[in-house]
Amino acid sequence: MLSTQSRPVIEATLPIIGARISSITPNFYDRLFAAHPQLLDGIFSRSNQKNGTQQQALAGSIAVFATHLINSPETLPETMLARIAHKHTSLGVVEEQYPIVYEHLFAAIAEDLGDALTQEIADAWSEVYWLMAHALIKIEKGLYSQQANDVVYSQWKLAERTEEANNSVTFSFEPADDIVASTAKAGQFVSVRMPMTDGLRQVRQYTLSGDVENTARRTVTVKLDVDGEFTPVMHNSLKVGDIVELSNPYGDLTIDESGAPLVIATAGIGCTPSAAALSTLAARGSTRKLTVLHADQEYTAWPLREQMIESLSKLPQATLSTWFERGELPEHIEAKSGYMDLSDSLTADSHVYLCGPLPFMHAVRGQALAAGVPAQHIHYEVFGPDVWLAA
Repeated sequence: MLSTQSRPVIEATLPIIGARISSITPNFYDRLFAAHPQLLDGIFSRSNQKNGTQQQALAGSIAVFATHLINSPETLPETMLARIAHKHTSLGVVEEQYPIVYEHLFAAIAEDLGDALTQEIADAWSEVYWLMAHALIKIEKGLYSQQANDVVYSQWKLAERTEEANNSVTFSFEPADDIVASTAKAGQFVSVRMPMTDGLRQVRQYTLSGDVENTARRTVTVKLDVDGEFTPVMHNSLKVGDIVELSNPYGDLTIDESGAPLVIATAGIGCTPSAAALSTLAARGSTRKLTVLHADQEYTAWPLREQMIESLSKLPQATLSTWFERGELPEHIEAKSGYMDLSDSLTADSHVYLCGPLPFMHAVRGQALAAGVPAQHIHYEVFGPDVWLAA
């Protein structure tokens, strides 16, 4: 918790720092990469730097953490910290890098605030930073220790690629070295690291969409972003037999084991964790009550639809409802025109899992809360930096 000296200072300055942090973080990253350009080679995404989402995510996490320390001084925002820690470990972030971040972040804060940054304010916000840093370091060490190996990346060979709907491709990889692979859980992701056209390595995280518990295979489904940097290389250049680097599996959007009714609501390529969960539950012969909801532009644009429908046919307590914005509606499944409506799908004891575009998740989360589902039972996954925190 915050010290008695720092708490009133953070309370007084949080509105100012909170309002300025979105201006401070771009300066921080400029300073960081000027001093340590190697961090753009295989750790930080230069695309997320360019579009500003990484800056938004960092600003949001700092503001949320400081606000939590004020409003709930006896606890930490564990969900947020776990989400960040899983992303960090998939990138190989280590304890020694936190002082580097601190140095350049606080130099950016000092430049932005100028004479308004007194020693008292600097000390208080330093305390906030290190409380957050040490909490993350502890979680990250625990995650690293759970893996079956002690490496960040191992080599995997592309064994199969399958064209899916809506400019999506499923890539299946097999081990290309002797490193023992960690077992994954449905809903987790792996980092894929590859050199780009200029030779600089970049990293992206992709949810496992199949073969989840098979340590001899990693399968992800990737939608093409024609304006992006990474997915065009995967789609257009990655051939069967090529070698890429994959991290151990991480991520906390895993199905709870409480036995409570599950509601999985997805849109577009956000169906990947749902597809993985369904195939895993089907393989286990699950009889759990499960409601699967999916929204898409049209039926033919739904990636992994055949895999999901086949898995659902093996789950006796599962139901499927779909919504499509345009096109003909399929007759062999329940389908409606328009946008997703959860009014008939939720009970207060439901555990809800969301994945899709941010506007979709905002809307569906609001419906779940209105139906009486506790906030702690609503789980989500954001592809890329978690800008929901900033919002």
